[in-house]
Amino acid sequence: MTGYIIRRMGQAVIVILGVILLTFLLAHFIPGGEARAVLGVKATPTAIVQFNRRNGLDLPIWDQFWQYVKGIVLHFDLGYSYKYNQGVKQVILERLPKTLTLVLASTVLALVIAIPLGILQVVRRNRPIDYAVTGASFFFYAMPDFLVGTLLIIFFSFDLKWFPSSPPTDASAWSVFTDPQAFILPIVTLCVTSIASFSRYMRSSMMEAMADDYIRTARAKGASSNRVLYGHALRNALIPILTLLGLSLPAIVSGALIVENVFNYPGMGLLTVQAALNVDIPVVLGTTLVITIATVLGSLLADILYAVADPRIRLGGS
Repeated sequence: MTGYIIRRMGQAVIVILGVILLTFLLAHFIPGGEARAVLGVKATPTAIVQFNRRNGLDLPIWDQFWQYVKGIVLHFDLGYSYKYNQGVKQVILERLPKTLTLVLASTVLALVIAIPLGILQVVRRNRPIDYAVTGASFFFYAMPDFLVGTLLIIFFSFDLKWFPSSPPTDASAWSVFTDPQAFILPIVTLCVTSIASFSRYMRSSMMEAMADDYIRTARAKGASSNRVLYGHALRNALIPILTLLGLSLPAIVSGALIVENVFNYPGMGLLTVQAALNVDIPVVLGTTLVITIATVLGSLLADILYAVADPRIRLGGS
C-alpha cells in the first residue's frame, strides 16, 4: 500500500507542476501581453515598459518561470490583482472555503441519497421502481446545472416562495451548515447530477457483486438476505464508488462554479467569472491553479481511500 500511495502522490505532483507550467504560459499568450491587459489599450509604451520591469516580465522566460514556481512553492504567491488592489492569494482565501463547503455538502448528500437508491434498484430490479429510478437518473443526468438551478429558483423561490433565490452575500463558509435553508436550492442543484451518476454506478456495482461466488457461498451457508446484501455485497460494491468519486470531482467542482453564478454565491466560481469579465488575468490564472490543485488532491484522497478499502491494492503496493 505504501508503494501505491507514493506512486499516486508522485503522479499528483507531476500533474500540479504541469498545471503550473500551463497557467504560466497562458499569461504569456494574452494578446498584447499582461501589461496591456492590466493597463488597458490606451497604455503608452513607456507605461508598458515600466510595468514589465516592475513585475519582472522583462526577464528571460525561463527566469520568469523559475520565479513563478518559487513564489508558489515557498509563499503561495499567485500575483497581484489590480482590480481588487490586493494579492490574489488573499482574494482567493476569502472565497475558497465557501466553495469547498458547498462541494463537500453536496457530495455527501449525493452519496447519502444515491447509495440507498442503487441498493433499492437491485432489491427491486426489473420492477416498476427500478424502471422509474433509472428513467429519472437518465433525465437528471442529461440536464445541465444552470437549467436545474434556474427551474428550482422559478418554482420554489418565485412561485412557492419556500426558499430564497440566493444565499446571503455576506454568508460565511459555515453558513451551509448553520443556515441550511438558504443553501437548499444551490446544494440540490449541484447534487442532482451526482445522484443520477452515483446511483447508476451503485446499481451496476451491486449487481456485479451479487453475482460473485462468495455471495453464493454465503447463501449456501444459510446467511440471511440482509446479511448477504449489507454484510457482503455492499462492502465490495462500495469500492468502485470511491474510484468514481475521485473521477467525478472535476465535474462536481466545475458544476459548483456554474451553480455559484446562477445563485450569485460569492465563491470561487463567481470570482472566476467576474475576473474574466474584468480582464483580471492574475485572478483568473490563480483560481484556475487553485481549483486544479484542489481537484488533484481530492482525487488523490479518493485513491488512498480505495487502497484502504481494497486489500488487493495493499498487497500489490507491498
